[in-house]
Amino acid sequence: MKHQQRTQRDLTRLNAIVLGCLVGLFAGIVVSTFRLIIEHLLSLVQAVYGWLGQHPWGLVPWAILLVLMALMIGHWVKQTPMIKGSGIPQIEGQLAGELDYAWWPVLWKKFVSGILGIGSGLFLGREGPSIQLGGTVAQGLADRLGFSGSRRRLMIASGASAGLSAAFNAPIAATLFILEEVYHNFSTLVWLTSLTSAVVANFVSNEIFGLTPVLHIVYRQALPLKYYGLLLLLGIGLGGLGYGYQWVTLRVGQWYGRLTWLPRHFDGIIPFLLVIPVGLWWPITLGGGNQLIVQFAQQTPLLVPLIGYFILRFVFSTISYGSGLPGGIFLPILTLGALLGAIGARCFVAVGWLPTMYVANFMIYAMAGYFAGISKAPFTAILLITEMVGTLQHLMPLAVVAIVAYITVDVLGGAPIYEAMLQQMVVPTKAQSDGPTDQLEFPVNEGAGLAGRQVRDLAWPPDTLLVGIRRGERQVIPNGDTILRAGDTLLIFTYQHNRAFVRQQLTHLNDSSTQPSD
Repeated sequence: MKHQQRTQRDLTRLNAIVLGCLVGLFAGIVVSTFRLIIEHLLSLVQAVYGWLGQHPWGLVPWAILLVLMALMIGHWVKQTPMIKGSGIPQIEGQLAGELDYAWWPVLWKKFVSGILGIGSGLFLGREGPSIQLGGTVAQGLADRLGFSGSRRRLMIASGASAGLSAAFNAPIAATLFILEEVYHNFSTLVWLTSLTSAVVANFVSNEIFGLTPVLHIVYRQALPLKYYGLLLLLGIGLGGLGYGYQWVTLRVGQWYGRLTWLPRHFDGIIPFLLVIPVGLWWPITLGGGNQLIVQFAQQTPLLVPLIGYFILRFVFSTISYGSGLPGGIFLPILTLGALLGAIGARCFVAVGWLPTMYVANFMIYAMAGYFAGISKAPFTAILLITEMVGTLQHLMPLAVVAIVAYITVDVLGGAPIYEAMLQQMVVPTKAQSDGPTDQLEFPVNEGAGLAGRQVRDLAWPPDTLLVGIRRGERQVIPNGDTILRAGDTLLIFTYQHNRAFVRQQLTHLNDSSTQPSD
């Protein structure tokens, strides 16, 4: 009997690897095509702005073309609201059971509108849309295979991982981001399927774009230990400014809502028109910003121009994202972090605390710190920058800056940016006692309200049944006397449409130090 159980477990994991390969292949093809078209279109747009600088009469037809594109995208956004913005909150909501959508309209509309918006030079990132595209491709495959419930969510998570991997050529960081920030689930099947799909998608991407890291930054040598005190100052500054970025980004949509003369789904007209002077005067800044990062790392401007570039990128990236256009904030955050690292390094050089040769190093460290603070995913930030830059020599300073920035944002009261965006999208749910049943997995965190409590002492949400507790590699069958431990994963049966309500109630219990009354 034990031998048969072991064989079944091995086949389950083998099936997960096969599904991961399938998802990674299709998601890698779709996202790599998405990325390739954006890169070529952005190069074409930069050339157009160079031509417009010599032929001003072309500005009027160009502006009309951009407005028409904004109107078309706005029409699609009104038809299919799930294509708005980054796409990461939508995938997170799907995996949490808080929202769902039809996969085909989202797939093609997000693909085309993302190309038009990002390729036109707006300060939007391709990584968020790539995650949603990958997850949506996987959702389509799951529907074709007849998968539902946990198997469907497993494929969506692996597709999201494949999408980020193909966008950044960073399979390890992509897997960790999905586990740490999006799915919040570290079960064996989840990480195994996600890692497999990320590796396969990365292989597809490497066949198209080559093996050169996305942010191949040349630096002279690793940072000596005597300068690590400056990293603490850098991390604190990044955390404070990261909290400011969160505050503005989560409110800019409300500011757009005050423009009563313009329908909300046509807010994209504003950034599409504002990008024209940006393209004429600062064409290097167009797009997500990876070209800007690489160029400034090789030849860093002086302090005052750097501050100007940061203000421009900060303001216009929030304007672009707040309009609701399909596009993300992932790469724009990294670009802002690189600029802040350069600004901090230039300040340290000016007062004689740092040699000029380490400016590029500080740009690398600040990308990780700024992203770690805003997303509150420090492990992902460290691994992501390591894979994108293509060297392991920065692990210690990356960790220092990421931790300090994370703690700073936490002290200021900042929340993970993508979770906060999801909360803005999801209407508070109510208990629903109908439909097919489904399994919900819920982690018990260290120091949380559920840890150390007996099953019988907890006021469980209605229409739920605790059927198992995953504790390491073994599964415990619970009873009323079972004591929940930190690190446990609760396996709960409920109605499929009741998952969001149950998760919200359990999260409330988990975050509480005392048991609420019935």
